[in-house]
Amino acid sequence: MKSCLIVDDSKVIRMVARKILQELGFETIEAADGQQALDECIKEMPTVVLLDWNMPVMSGIEYLRELRKQPGGDEPVVVFCTTENDIEHIQEAIEAGANEYIMKPFDSEIIQAKFSQVGLL
Repeated sequence: MKSCLIVDDSKVIRMVARKILQELGFETIEAADGQQALDECIKEMPTVVLLDWNMPVMSGIEYLRELRKQPGGDEPVVVFCTTENDIEHIQEAIEAGANEYIMKPFDSEIIQAKFSQVGLL
């Protein structure tokens, strides 16, 4: 089964994303910050990471850079899901290894469309 690591400091966002992703057939794992997410990935790499930018402890972009250095860290598809929607943030995310970018707020249709674009659905 495909797994999705949902990384967001908002419990509400994680809950909404979990519901959508489980309906799409993904097993879900959650992390409230980048360090928790990195720890989860070291235990077991997910198929995809849905990643927020602004979080305590370790930001999304810091996490992404660390993830890509890990053994097997080039495998997960990383989809940023954030309110940071200026071109500088998007470019920085892509350069750091993000595969796609979703603006908050999101819904099931947006996630389905992006996951289809990157070959997950």
